[in-house]
Amino acid sequence: MEKQIIFEDDQIRVIYQPGSSNELIFSFGDLITRAKGLSINAEKSLQKYDFNVIGIMPKQKSWFPAASMQQMFEALQPILAQFKTRIAYGGSMGGYAAIKYANLFDFQRVVSMVPQYSIDPEDIVDTRYGMFFQPTLNANMRIEAEDISAEREYIVVYDPYCPEDRAHFEKLQILIPHLKVLNLPFTGHDAIAVLASSELLNDFLRHPFDASYFYQKMRRVKKNSKFYYRKVIENLLSRHRLALGQILKNNQFQLDPQFFDAKQKQTLLRALFNNKQVSEQDLNKLGITTFMPQDNRNLLLDQYAHGLVFNVISQKIECYAAGVIALNHKFLIPLQAKGTGVVIVQIQDERYMVVMNDRQVMKLVLPQDELSSGMHPIYMQKYTQYYTLNYKQLLLSSDEFGQVFFVENASEDTQFVIQPEQN
Repeated sequence: MEKQIIFEDDQIRVIYQPGSSNELIFSFGDLITRAKGLSINAEKSLQKYDFNVIGIMPKQKSWFPAASMQQMFEALQPILAQFKTRIAYGGSMGGYAAIKYANLFDFQRVVSMVPQYSIDPEDIVDTRYGMFFQPTLNANMRIEAEDISAEREYIVVYDPYCPEDRAHFEKLQILIPHLKVLNLPFTGHDAIAVLASSELLNDFLRHPFDASYFYQKMRRVKKNSKFYYRKVIENLLSRHRLALGQILKNNQFQLDPQFFDAKQKQTLLRALFNNKQVSEQDLNKLGITTFMPQDNRNLLLDQYAHGLVFNVISQKIECYAAGVIALNHKFLIPLQAKGTGVVIVQIQDERYMVVMNDRQVMKLVLPQDELSSGMHPIYMQKYTQYYTLNYKQLLLSSDEFGQVFFVENASEDTQFVIQPEQN
């Protein structure tokens, strides 16, 4: 028997995927895994163990309205009658539905990843999802005491350090005193992506609950999850910069180049450059490609003794302490002060102009190449006792933390003095 749609309305599509298991698995989709053809949330993992599956896929961002679920329940009666063991699995919006409708469908076990208690702004403040609340569809949507049964097993996986998800969890914990909890720290709302594993999903659905057993299996999956390292780095970096070096040193992983946006990459690089010598291996793990320059000569210093450099990885003019530049000289090229003219950096025997647009996006361009639309050179102006860097009418400025930005008015922060690089 092939997969087939067994119920559908404007809000949900319900697909039956027959298998050979004794259990009937209800797999709820989320905002990302919405209805598309006959696809089911966690389909490959569920197929691997040949589960009988009811896939409930949302067509709208409407949090499985009660009216749709009631109609679905009536349509499923012939299938429900065949299975005494029914287990629900879902994350976020799907995790909410798995708990909310456990009594209706008589789920013996509910596995809920980072679930919501409600998205009604009257129930809880959550700026991520409150915008999706629709009074006509979601009236009285919060999970109530009558939705919970002491006879059912509820397992919730969430990050206790994510304040938005913790707020929902605390509401649920009051309603479900026998709730079984698995913590997944520093992963934010991405528990489903971090724990993507057919074997682990099978355990969640079938294995008797044993926290130590599940934590052991979760640790094994995390160690092989690129999503896990990305989320941990994002969450820890602002509070514990040294953690990044330890993560890179102690773990083997490879992130894709698109895992971090330009701003995140710049933050990562600043943390690396300020705390340790950067290796190409570290950068490759983070999905950051390198553009290797030759070693360079002199430093232009700001009034805080930071050296002015071009970072060939972030493609930005930045300021760093001389010691940091010395350790990371392959990536941080001191800007050469040779009088008034276009700012030039030299990489692998090639001279490049530093150009920028009004959005302060910088690029390196060969002097003989045409500039793309909106790009203009950055100029260096020599004065008797200092240099300035100019973009149109703006001047480059730096602060005590090494941050650089362009300003309209001249000051001591826009003056750079030349000094030989320390060996």
